[in-house]
Amino acid sequence: MVERNNATTVIRLRGIVVGALLAVGICLLTPFNNIYQQATPLGGGHFPLAPFFIFLVLTILTAIAAKIFPGRSLIFSGSELLIVWIEMVIGSGIAYTGMARTLLLNLTTPIHYATDSNHWQESILSVLPQGITPTDPQAIEMLYTGIPGGRSMNWLEVASKIPWSAWLTPLLIWGSFILLAYGFMLFLINILSRQWIHNERITFPLLRVPQLLSQSLDEGKTGSFFANRFLLGGLMIPVLLHLLNGLHFYYPSVPQLSTLILAGPYFPKEGLFSGFHKLKIYIYPAFIGFAFLTSRQISFSFWLFFILGGFLYGILGLLGYTIPASELGITFGPTLARPEETQMIGAYGIFFVFIMWLARAHLKQVVKESLFLIKPTSAQTEWFDVRYSFWGAVFCFAALLYWAVSLGMSLFSAAMFFSAAFMIMIVATRIICQGGLAYFTLTAAPMDGLIALGGIKLFSGVNGLIAGMGQKVLFVDLRESLMPSLLHARNLSHGKRPGLLIFSGLFFTILASLVASILAMMTLYYRYGTRELQMEWANRTTVTVFENVYRLTTAPVETGSWITLFAIAGAIVMLILVICYHRFYWWPIHPLGYLTAYSSAMRILWVSFFIGWACNALCMRYGGVSLFKKVQFFFIGLIIGDFLMGGGWAIVGFFTDSGYQVLPD
Repeated sequence: MVERNNATTVIRLRGIVVGALLAVGICLLTPFNNIYQQATPLGGGHFPLAPFFIFLVLTILTAIAAKIFPGRSLIFSGSELLIVWIEMVIGSGIAYTGMARTLLLNLTTPIHYATDSNHWQESILSVLPQGITPTDPQAIEMLYTGIPGGRSMNWLEVASKIPWSAWLTPLLIWGSFILLAYGFMLFLINILSRQWIHNERITFPLLRVPQLLSQSLDEGKTGSFFANRFLLGGLMIPVLLHLLNGLHFYYPSVPQLSTLILAGPYFPKEGLFSGFHKLKIYIYPAFIGFAFLTSRQISFSFWLFFILGGFLYGILGLLGYTIPASELGITFGPTLARPEETQMIGAYGIFFVFIMWLARAHLKQVVKESLFLIKPTSAQTEWFDVRYSFWGAVFCFAALLYWAVSLGMSLFSAAMFFSAAFMIMIVATRIICQGGLAYFTLTAAPMDGLIALGGIKLFSGVNGLIAGMGQKVLFVDLRESLMPSLLHARNLSHGKRPGLLIFSGLFFTILASLVASILAMMTLYYRYGTRELQMEWANRTTVTVFENVYRLTTAPVETGSWITLFAIAGAIVMLILVICYHRFYWWPIHPLGYLTAYSSAMRILWVSFFIGWACNALCMRYGGVSLFKKVQFFFIGLIIGDFLMGGGWAIVGFFTDSGYQVLPD
């Protein structure tokens, strides 16, 4: 047994290569599936569909092969399949919302939508740095209308007809920006991983199911794992639910079980409960499973703060405070709609200081080792020496500043923007990985916090243009962001060797996925044209960015005093929460819950976290750990069943004009 366990810690090259190839395959298929077919997203969130579905199939096939050919080494060990899985997760995030979904639109919108009436020609195009957008009007127009006769061409013919010469310079400029940002994230995770994984020992609820499957494969118990009666009971619920609803989608005469309840009409538009008059209740079995596996303190805090956030609107209304949305001024946040939500600006800042304070000893040691003031520790727990990570992070950040300054941004504005962006990324990574949030959205964007605290002058002219475009590419929509997946990868690779090979595999996967995603998205756009692809959300949000940049330049509106007040209030509340959480072992509330109070993700997931928390609490209350170990398989079955049906209907969607969606987009 010891010999076999030692074997599972060695990751062979085959696993790295297969993971990278599968990641590229997902990147090539995602645009067609998600945009043209409108089917269940192959990616989506931080526990994406396609990677887990493939991981599940590979686990079962490997277990069957081990039974047929006993005594032979496994094609893949469970540990190798975990690396394959996380490589696919990384690729699937880059392929869609994490980067590629709006990149090309972002680079063409200021030219394509410039008209005499919106005056972008004088305000935006006049300060647009040369080379960051295509200069050929025909190349831009065909992106929106499609290549003439493109629908009758095959994919290779379309790719050969794309005006690559017009795109070469913009893609090189923005590709360097993206790779430098990704490199900084990789080095940063390598630096922070020892503190978060080993010193603080944070839990990773989203990794629980893949790890159990991997363990069962390595121990030769895959059959008994799937034969568990609790797991089968949980699995049957989403299977029957989505079988019925999927058939209803294609054959409306078949009855359905609705997974969405519009609860808003049961609440008044005024009074204490006015914050709930748009309330919706979504039922997603997989997310109930994730909530059960999450720490009770965290899952309790998620739904509690969502409810308290709703009551705040009503309480302010009863007190006579009706704060107009105009107080927000110019905002870039994906869901920021009310002044009360700017509490998150202060809350994020305080929580970032808190996690850096917890890591102060570790960070001090890293700096001293990197400056050769002390000898490096003998026990290396990272992918590679933290000294290389430290200087790699310094180089990437400095190169990002140079990139922005060379395009016209001031050094101060660039430094403030990238500092705020990566600060939010670090906090969001903790929320997603420690909180088990497979689906997460920001409330306020990095620029919103800087404008609220430093004023609009920080982003006037080209400063706002470059920051707005860069933010839209990587730092505003975190539903499929890379950094949380890198932390998951670091945790999964702990104890695996060789570390440098695993790191190199992840870097190559990122690079290959970036190229494949841009190629696939561009080919889809030029074949059909974005006007034919139901790209309303992507077009609208991208145009909004440039409308806000225009307002910053020509009609700047300062944020109101209420925004400063709410930001300070958020900082005070978070400060109280982190002090109580750190000092009192009996404290029942986790600070992470407050950070998600106004996230649109929690509007979808709050019921799932309530159900998961309630089941977890009842289980531990009346059955203890022994009952938890049994019942957890029921909730694991909910997760596996949801993703099995999602993968099954996604395959059906490839052969039909549209697809039934199992998971949120």
